[in-house]
Amino acid sequence: MLGLVDGSVKTRRYNSPARREQAEATRRAVLRAARALFTTRGYAETSVADVARRAKVSLDTVYASVGRKPQLLLAVHDMVLSSSDEPVPAEERDYVRRIQEAVTAEDKIRTYADALADLLPHTVPLNLALRAAGAREPECRELRESISRRRRTNMLLFAANLRETGRMRPDLSDEQAADLVWSMNSPEYFQLLTDAGYTPAQYADLVADAWTRTLLTPTT
Repeated sequence: MLGLVDGSVKTRRYNSPARREQAEATRRAVLRAARALFTTRGYAETSVADVARRAKVSLDTVYASVGRKPQLLLAVHDMVLSSSDEPVPAEERDYVRRIQEAVTAEDKIRTYADALADLLPHTVPLNLALRAAGAREPECRELRESISRRRRTNMLLFAANLRETGRMRPDLSDEQAADLVWSMNSPEYFQLLTDAGYTPAQYADLVADAWTRTLLTPTT
């Protein structure tokens, strides 16, 4: 009989391209809804049910396509970093590619500082919201710590990229250089300067100057 092999029923697979495309479209709708709500209402004032209503899907669909509320915030955070409707791995982000393509160490630092001026005003409120939620939700605290660890790992890659130019101070290790950059691109550091009246452009000028003076050998 058709469909029977060795007495067992063969199940039909419905993993079609159309079905995958629909699932991806649903995920993008959920992420867009989460981004709109988190960036306007804030994390604490946004529920997963709010995201589901805005995306016009069920609660179960939100959980299945992205995850719980902390995972939604992480995805939105990475969307902002990626300047995209989808989270993109760090090495595929446009500003990371521009840093890697820059020839001189000074240009790499300036490119990164300018990217931070564009991105941090949007990501810092999300990160600080995650910190506030972490006081009540261990999952949020763990997620924020993982973002910080991931950021430090990426700064090690940045330090290695600077060293390839031959301009990094030889007495500095990659770890020391990475930790300096990591501390100064942190949400806390950016917020301190913002509270002191710095604009994002002034922040970029400050960190670019500090990193150039501290990390690179002087030009003759």
